[in-house]
Amino acid sequence: MTPSATPALPRELALLLLLSTLWGASYSFIKIGVETIPPLTFMAGRTLLAGAVLLAVLQARGLRLPADRATWRMFLIQACLNSVLPFTLIAWAETRLDAGLAVILNATTPIFAFLIALLIGRREGMGVRKLFGVASGLAGACLTVGAGALHGLGGDVLPQLAVLAATLCYGGGALFGARFRGLDPMMPAAGSMICGAALLLPASFAFDRPWTLSPSTGSLLALVALALFSTALAFVLFFHLVQTLGSLGATAQAYLRVPIGVGISVVFLGEALPPTAWLGLIAVVAGVIAMTWPARSTGTRPASPPPASPTRP
Repeated sequence: MTPSATPALPRELALLLLLSTLWGASYSFIKIGVETIPPLTFMAGRTLLAGAVLLAVLQARGLRLPADRATWRMFLIQACLNSVLPFTLIAWAETRLDAGLAVILNATTPIFAFLIALLIGRREGMGVRKLFGVASGLAGACLTVGAGALHGLGGDVLPQLAVLAATLCYGGGALFGARFRGLDPMMPAAGSMICGAALLLPASFAFDRPWTLSPSTGSLLALVALALFSTALAFVLFFHLVQTLGSLGATAQAYLRVPIGVGISVVFLGEALPPTAWLGLIAVVAGVIAMTWPARSTGTRPASPPPASPTRP
């Protein structure tokens, strides 16, 4: 199924909103979790628990993961791009960055996805409309959080660069995820989480010695919530949306996460909205619509990546 042939756009946009909410909440879970669990071990637990849950659900559905090396090699690459590197980088950065600044930096995912797609020659209906969507969404993200969130930009360069590096990985992961077209979305989600755990667990044992830790109840609950909702469920939605909205359309959730995150802080933490928030929300919605609206049919069918199979990755 190509992005332009999406059968039920309102449903896909609702799923995009749900994904944005799940990943928007992940910042709070991570912030709580890394208070008493080191970032590397926290992310190892995240991928291990999410992978185990997804594998159990697959078995309950009577589905089995592919057994060929080619597909697992793709799962491994996807794990590096979408979990191992960005999870660890963001968790470490959140021990030193304000949440508002981290949200803005991480909202650049669609920009990186757009630029990478242009670099490798993948079009996916790109044009002025999607370029407008990228620019409008980023501007709306900044307006929603407010100028105050930019305070300290450049002051602590390493964690800021870490978030940007994670965002670059997410952009590449969205494009690479199109290779799993034809697979049940739960399969690349489970496979990439299993590969991620296989890489992160040995590093956790070597550097953090997790058996010596004494995590708080709050951190453990944050880990469980992060793994079940903001990882297992979220990645199934993500791989589904890559197939229906396209790689760039799926990254639009990075913009929606911003007003959702700000709204959560207003409702549950009593924080005040910046004066530009409503203008920013309008810009975000406009950007998401521009990036996800199906392209007009031109009479020729756009090229799409081949389905993933045991013989052709």
